[in-house]
Amino acid sequence: MSGTATQTQTETDGTDEHSEEAADHRTRVTVLVALAANLVIAAAKAVGGLLAGSPALLSEAAHSVADSLNEVFLLAALRRSRRPADRRHPFGYGKERFFWSLLAAVGIFVMGGCFSVFQGVEALRNGAEEELSGYIAGLIVLGVAFLAEGASLFRALQQVRRQGGRAGLRDPALRTVVAEDGTAVLGVTLAAAGMALHMVTGQVVWEASASIAIGALLVYVAYRLGREARDQLIGEAADPEASDRIRELLVSQPEIDSVEALFTMKTGLDSILVAARIDLMPGLDSEQVEEVADRIKRSVAEAVPDAGEIFLDVTDRGGRDTHESPAATGERGGA
Repeated sequence: MSGTATQTQTETDGTDEHSEEAADHRTRVTVLVALAANLVIAAAKAVGGLLAGSPALLSEAAHSVADSLNEVFLLAALRRSRRPADRRHPFGYGKERFFWSLLAAVGIFVMGGCFSVFQGVEALRNGAEEELSGYIAGLIVLGVAFLAEGASLFRALQQVRRQGGRAGLRDPALRTVVAEDGTAVLGVTLAAAGMALHMVTGQVVWEASASIAIGALLVYVAYRLGREARDQLIGEAADPEASDRIRELLVSQPEIDSVEALFTMKTGLDSILVAARIDLMPGLDSEQVEEVADRIKRSVAEAVPDAGEIFLDVTDRGGRDTHESPAATGERGGA
């Protein structure tokens, strides 16, 4: 019986691992598509911006350069986060994904947001003269950029849909690509509007304002991405649904008198550490306690496949004393 259960669990783990590798491969392709698009677009925007003397176009060039660097960070995250656990990192390298995503957010903030605001302020202070040919060249570059960024965004959204819609955005690499491409499409639209108004009115304030608006947009996106990566790096709890499922499973065990505490933490994109303090029914000897603990761990792993590490702190005190203890209530103090 135990052999059959072990074989079933092994097959399930193999299927999950294959599915994770396939998802990573799709994400890697999506990131590479975005990287190729951003490199070409960054070069075109930079050349067009210098020739036209356009602050909005130069801001968009900085945006694309930042996005290109961020794609390199995301590729590093995909490669390094799947390394197996070792002695120095017994819980694996899953949080590498969150670390590189945090660096990507910093890159968006510094290279994209701050430079765009600087370009806009400089244009307001010193003005900017453009010829008709410069306007036309700039608008053509922005049109090509819009199509390329739109195609990259379309692919990213397709992958999100294939991976369960909103649930697919759990992956910080995919979430960052979607945020970057969506921001890029909106940024190109703002830059084009600012350049067109500058051409029609002759007032640089329109293009400068577009540059500042692009910078503000990038700063906001960087803040949101950075906050999510920070929460995951410092130890974010598992999804409420998974935590509730684990607690319900523990409470339903006949040998468990009470669940005093349950702690969960994401150690990677699809790996969770589970630690529970449980009070067993009285009368169990040490061998029975060990058997019960092993069975409970297997049940939790089957119910929540992401639960890679499960620790049970077993007590043998009476239920009444346990519920009134400082450990159960969270109060400080004690004998």
